[in-house]
Amino acid sequence: MYKSVIRPLLFLFPPETVHHWVVSGLHMAFRIPGVKKLIRKIYRFEHPALETELFGLKFPNKVGMAAGFDKQANIYNHLAAFGFGHIEIGTVNPLPQPGNPRPRLFRLKKDQALINRMGFNNPGVEAFVRNLKKARPEVIIGGNIGKNTLTPNEKAIDDYLICFEKLFDLVDYFVINVSCPNIEGLSKLQDKDELVKIIEKISEANKAKPSQRPVLLKIAPDLNDGQLDDVLFVVTHTGIDGIIATNTTTTRDNLTIGKNDVEKIGKGGLSGKPLREKSTETIRYLVQKSGGKIPIIGVGGIMTPEDAMEKIKAGASLIQVYTGFIYDGPSLPKKINKELLKNLS
Repeated sequence: MYKSVIRPLLFLFPPETVHHWVVSGLHMAFRIPGVKKLIRKIYRFEHPALETELFGLKFPNKVGMAAGFDKQANIYNHLAAFGFGHIEIGTVNPLPQPGNPRPRLFRLKKDQALINRMGFNNPGVEAFVRNLKKARPEVIIGGNIGKNTLTPNEKAIDDYLICFEKLFDLVDYFVINVSCPNIEGLSKLQDKDELVKIIEKISEANKAKPSQRPVLLKIAPDLNDGQLDDVLFVVTHTGIDGIIATNTTTTRDNLTIGKNDVEKIGKGGLSGKPLREKSTETIRYLVQKSGGKIPIIGVGGIMTPEDAMEKIKAGASLIQVYTGFIYDGPSLPKKINKELLKNLS
């Protein structure tokens, strides 16, 4: 029904408008007694064999919602009802920011893809703190942290530290996002020396706590082998807990849409089906070069249960979806979990 009726109707409207409708609709629906219980009954799929312990955390299953969907930390419990084992909120910055001018989110329907240049639109870390305190999370929460657009790179560490400190008691793990292609100059922070500086400061703050939070690094899919080797060096050198591979891509490979149509859309990160192979190859390279010693969360182009299995077989310990959830619908986590159980049990 989702693909034949609901999705065609939703796709008649601008994607960012639909996203706001979905968020508002979830808020309204979950206020109705019994709706949450019904959603859980329809969409959740649980089995002990799906449980995964990683970073000292016990995930009920391997399927998470990637950062970018819950941009205000206000629907994580709603999303958990659809069967996700963890939700990554954000990206969050110290100060509120509106993001880039609209339109900034585009569907490539024939390619089952999205192009976005949202630009870290979020209400700021204080709003995240209020929302997380107001509704106790019923799912593992990852805090995806970044710098404000107007913060110069030489002061970026201050932004990451502010978000880390504010959210420390409210999230289960952190993700340092230096790979979003929609913040000017942000990708320069992926350079080895800059990365080491940022991660070492975060690690110092983490070690000063009575107990620590896992810290992961989210990387771009557009890094060459030498740059991936640098990432592995940084992770090993700093001792952080793992990698999220990957963010969206700035390339326009594997598209059926015409070149002129792509150029009309302009800049932005490409996600969805065309990213699948590149993301998987990045995971496979990192796993092979590290000897499988560095935990990896695989994300990028997971549109089907088979795509999820591909990431797991490449060496990912957990996976995350976003664009696939939009194209396949709310039953995707359940379908992936059933496939995983069939193959992993």
